[in-house]
Amino acid sequence: IKKLEDIKFAYDHGIRMFAVDSEMELEKIAMVAPGSDIYVRISTNGMEDDADWPLTRKFGTSVSHAIELVKYSKTLGLNPIGLSFHVGSQNYNPENWRTAIREASVVFEEAKQFGINMSMINTGGGMPVRYVKDIPTVEQIAKVINEAVEEYLGDNITVIVEPGRSMVGNAGIMITKVILRSKKSEENWLYLDAGVFHGLTETIQNIRYRITVDGKEDEELDTFVLAGPTCDSVDVMYYDAQLPKSTTLGDIVYFHTAGAYTTEYGTNFNGIDSPKIVVVNGILSDEEFEAKIPEIVEVESETSKE
Repeated sequence: IKKLEDIKFAYDHGIRMFAVDSEMELEKIAMVAPGSDIYVRISTNGMEDDADWPLTRKFGTSVSHAIELVKYSKTLGLNPIGLSFHVGSQNYNPENWRTAIREASVVFEEAKQFGINMSMINTGGGMPVRYVKDIPTVEQIAKVINEAVEEYLGDNITVIVEPGRSMVGNAGIMITKVILRSKKSEENWLYLDAGVFHGLTETIQNIRYRITVDGKEDEELDTFVLAGPTCDSVDVMYYDAQLPKSTTLGDIVYFHTAGAYTTEYGTNFNGIDSPKIVVVNGILSDEEFEAKIPEIVEVESETSKE
């Protein structure tokens, strides 16, 4: 969703391609970025049932409306070059990309009837990273995309793909500490020094991080409500976290594969700072990276005492 002045700023700095899903967005672009290339985002209703983080309701439009937008863009002096879609973040079913491309092909074919030959498909992101569930590989998803483009769109099509969180998810671990354990009725609660407002925002939807407690990896597990430190009752990550039974005050709790959409979501709500970023030099495997965590915690603890 772009402000008029932002479109103009981008245009003035050489940007000539914009995404749209409504008439007014086309009109805004025609007003301050005349002659630009545009591509229409279609919605992927139903395909996001396999995704942890749906993105269709706020963005995108129907196939029939997309056809009208393509035609309307020509009357405004814009150049429709293609379509985009997003099957939802953490989508576990590669076939959803095939379905979306098949639906997009309807718009491509209809546009040809009006002398409009489009040549680009933006398949969005959605490529998953492994949290606790098994995932399709990037290669498996790419195979489906390539097959679908060849079958439904043919040759001379530019394909844009975002690797998304699959590229950076396993590049970070969030390190938190238990600041309170309490029992409410039959529920065991653990409060951490970081929560929903400090980078763990995606937990309130369907993102399930793998969580471990330092030094207690082999203990028997129990069910806990896992909450952050702020005054807001929204600040609860999970109501059914499986953690070691003895987890208590001062324990270090790790949220694994937290390299994506954590630091960006962090705030200082309630005057509580988000965790700071510690950079580990070198290219490490997941196992090597996790093996360094105790060392990082120790160094940071010593630094905070100085």
